Amino acid sequence: MEKRVVFSHKTLPYLLLAPQLLITIVFFFLPAGQALWQSFRIEDPFGLSSQFVGLSNFIDLFANEDYVHSFEVTAIFSALVAVLGLTISLVLAVIANRVVRAAGIYKTLLIWPYAVATAVAGVLWLFLFSPSVGIFAVYLTQAGFSWNPRLDGNDAMILVVLASVWKQISYNFLFFLAGLQSIPRSLIEAAAIDGASPMRRFWTIVFPLLSPTTFFLLVVNVIYAFFDTFAVIDIMTQGGPGTETAILVYKVYNAGFKGLDLGSSAAQSVILMVIVVLLTVIQFRYVDRKVNY
Repeated sequence: MEKRVVFSHKTLPYLLLAPQLLITIVFFFLPAGQALWQSFRIEDPFGLSSQFVGLSNFIDLFANEDYVHSFEVTAIFSALVAVLGLTISLVLAVIANRVVRAAGIYKTLLIWPYAVATAVAGVLWLFLFSPSVGIFAVYLTQAGFSWNPRLDGNDAMILVVLASVWKQISYNFLFFLAGLQSIPRSLIEAAAIDGASPMRRFWTIVFPLLSPTTFFLLVVNVIYAFFDTFAVIDIMTQGGPGTETAILVYKVYNAGFKGLDLGSSAAQSVILMVIVVLLTVIQFRYVDRKVNY
């Protein structure tokens, strides 16, 4: 028999939803509305005056080559972070799911990086790969590799991608491990009895059953790459060398807090918000079709 919960008081459901609705309104809708309003204006950095300029802020942005270049940087950066993060996490989850002895220790060690703050992760990786004092930078130099993320844009991109992926691996690992443990062992054992190889069992049984988890993590990792990696970029490269690691969210910060151009910063925020919304809609519209629930 299906159990249903009936609220006897008509206002009780709204009272239960009120805290979450209040948080959403205060921390999302109001800032988004303010950014949209400011994007059509030029404001004094101290808030003493404001002038309506229409679409001038947006037109100036797309006429700026550095800003247009940041779209390419963001696309490359987010794709690398999402793909590498999901791939490495899935491999680690599969390995950890097969470990019998000391499995709890391995899983705990793999979860620890998630407790590290993003800024701290940036400092850690910057210290390890610093051209002057970094131990791994010394090894790379001794091996014959020219490594200097302060001068080489490719080296800087590799460094921020590695730091961002390392920070997110634990989060992905937890979900993949939970998904693997929820797959009935009988299905895998039946395929093994039928003679399917381990790789075939993974691609025909395990991975399709993990598709809901993979799709969820894909959306989360794309959003993470667009927004939550700001601290890594700011600590490690400040968008440099030049603008080679200046992703869109860092351009928003650079224009608003360093350049004190509030109108341009607000316009960039609106553009970034539209891009993320469009990417999420596309993912749910097309990628979700391949998910087996």
